[in-house]
Amino acid sequence: MTDSSGETERYRQGLQTRRSVLGDAHVDGALARETPFDRPFQQLITEGAWGTLWSRPGWTKRERSIVTIALLAALGHHEEVAMHVRATARTGATMDDICEALMHVAVYAGVPAANHAFKIAKAVYAEMDANTEDGGDKK
Repeated sequence: MTDSSGETERYRQGLQTRRSVLGDAHVDGALARETPFDRPFQQLITEGAWGTLWSRPGWTKRERSIVTIALLAALGHHEEVAMHVRATARTGATMDDICEALMHVAVYAGVPAANHAFKIAKAVYAEMDANTEDGGDKK
């Protein structure tokens, strides 16, 4: 169902879930960069990935986070790996969880894919730790 703004309930749910996983700053930035050209794509991922998949019952955000990072690493989507590792501060996935997921990537998708993902995750965790030490909150 669409409201007077043209937003569907699935879109609103997706935006709420997306914000809970990636944070307001990330989502606000993505929305600010949205243009008429990529608006349909942004709507698709907000409704499909966030409003449908990430909002489904049955798995926690932690579990979805672990699986997502493993899949992104296996497919070599490095920027997305970094983004989702940052999101672990909100999803509850631990460094140990991500280590285990990347060990699976090494066996099932290849050592080079896992090696690069470990490199990315280490850099992101170091950045998050530095932010915390500087008075930030890892979010």
